[in-house]
Amino acid sequence: MIILEQLKMLVNLAMIDGSMAEREKTFIKKIGMAHGFPESSVETLFYNQHELIMPDKLTADQKFNFALSLFQLMKLDEKLYQPEIKFCGSMMEKLGYKKEVVGEFMLSAKSEVMTPEEIDSLKKITASYLITN
Repeated sequence: MIILEQLKMLVNLAMIDGSMAEREKTFIKKIGMAHGFPESSVETLFYNQHELIMPDKLTADQKFNFALSLFQLMKLDEKLYQPEIKFCGSMMEKLGYKKEVVGEFMLSAKSEVMTPEEIDSLKKITASYLITN
């Protein structure tokens, strides 16, 4: 299930510093609940690191959504840590992006609600970094 893998990825990022802040938990729960996961099911993910299995055949939109949620979560506490940036870079490669895309997401992704225009603009910019086979 694609959304479950996305939630696990977000949990792993949130736990990189050894603890998960309430704002991070709330962000992850909102994503899960928006996709039909009960809050209690999402909360069970908060207690462990997870093996990350990147789903096969993600669409470009799904890859973008994974990436955007990662960078929004990372920016949530308004502090950027090297291990978080490194983790996001690694996930970008697993999603099929060139490493250089990290800079675009760092500059343009916002932790607060983004307008549809902002999201669409970022999607267009980052699409050129997708590696096509």
